[in-house]
Order: sequence, then C-alpha cells, then structure tokens
Amino acid sequence: MPPSMESVAAVDLVLPEIVLRLVSALLLGAAIGFERSYRGRPAGFRTHALVCLSTSLLMLLTAYEGLWVPESSDMRVTLDPTRMAQGIMTGIGFIGAGAIMKDGLSVRGLTTAASIWITAAIGILIGVGFYVPAAISAALTLATLSAFGWLERKLPAEFYALFTVRFERSAQVDEQELRRLVMSRGFSIANLHYRFDAPKQYFEYRMVLKSTNPRHAQELSVALSERKDVLEFSLAPASD
Repeated sequence: MPPSMESVAAVDLVLPEIVLRLVSALLLGAAIGFERSYRGRPAGFRTHALVCLSTSLLMLLTAYEGLWVPESSDMRVTLDPTRMAQGIMTGIGFIGAGAIMKDGLSVRGLTTAASIWITAAIGILIGVGFYVPAAISAALTLATLSAFGWLERKLPAEFYALFTVRFERSAQVDEQELRRLVMSRGFSIANLHYRFDAPKQYFEYRMVLKSTNPRHAQELSVALSERKDVLEFSLAPASD
C-alpha cells in the first residue's frame, strides 16, 4: 500500500527527532567506549558506539510504529515488532560470535561483530520502510568504522602486554631487580606469577605489564636482548 500524504507529512515532522536520537545514541555509546578503550579493554570506542546506535535503531520501530503500520477501518491490527527484531538479533548474535577470536590477551573481531549486528538492525528498518533512518544509520556506521578508527588511534589509552622471561636456575634474577628493570622502561606490573621447571632447570616470571606508551615495549625488548642471563622472553601486547 503506498504511503498517504498524511504519512509523508508525519515522517517529515518527526525526522529531526529521529536524527537527534540516532546521533545522540552514537555519541553516548562512543563516550562509554572511550572509557573502555582507555582502560585497555577489547570492546572499545567503535564497538560501544555501534552497539548503542543499533539498539537505538531497534527502539525506533516501537517509538514510531504508527508511521509504518497501515490504518484499517475494517479490522484492528495489533503488532509487536520487537518480537521479530528480538528473534533476528538473537540469530545475528551467533554470527557475530563467530567473528570474535581470542589469542592470549589479544581479542580480535569485536568491531566486526558489532558491525554485523548494526547491519542487521539497518536491514530491519529497511524491511519496514524506514528508509531515511536506515540511510542515516548506514552513513553513521561507515563514519564510525573509518573516521573513528583514526580518532581511536590518536586518543590516549593504557597499553597492556603479557610478559614472560626465563633465566637459568643458577643465574636467576631477583624479583626486585626485575621489577626495577621493567619500571625503568615505563611499565608498571599489574600482577606477577612464578614458574620453575626442574627438568629443564630454568626459572620463569610471568606478568601483565601496563604503560601509557606502546613504544616502551620496544625499549624493554632491547634491554632484555642485551642481557646475557636471559634465556628467553616474550612480550605479547593485548589488542582489539
């Protein structure tokens, strides 16, 4: 059924409110994501922005149901669009989970999973005829994935890395000395574990390091490679 002149006029009236809600959701989600990114969490700036924007999209279905449900004088139509949206988004969640990969402290694919989720939300809006909000959300999503990626790299953030170093049993370095070495390169130690391998006769320290500058990892690597008592070391940054 083609839209009536009254429906078109109604959409024009509420369009500024729709745009305001979408942009507000994007900004609020980005603000939460920035805090998470600063803490070094895998789900960061862009991920939260996309999730918040997608949930706002779904709520538009309920808020403006009268704009896309045709009126009929012969029958009363009672619809619950959120049930269909809920079923769709549940299924999309499995696809998004398949895009997430974890390797040690590194977690990859969260932004991809969020982009899959919001793409499904845009598809729901197009399916019910909310073309303008869908187009606006698609533009905001593209801007988030491109421009926000550049902005996220420029924002200050804490850097986390999993650090492992091995010494011979006879040349084991004292914990306090190792702490001074790590801290002199701009790192602080979040936690520390010990491991001793009797058959291979080596002692191992494992710790999570934190810094505000990722370049400190290279400085620490150079310092460790110059030490004759270091058998082996590994420095694996956490990443999104």
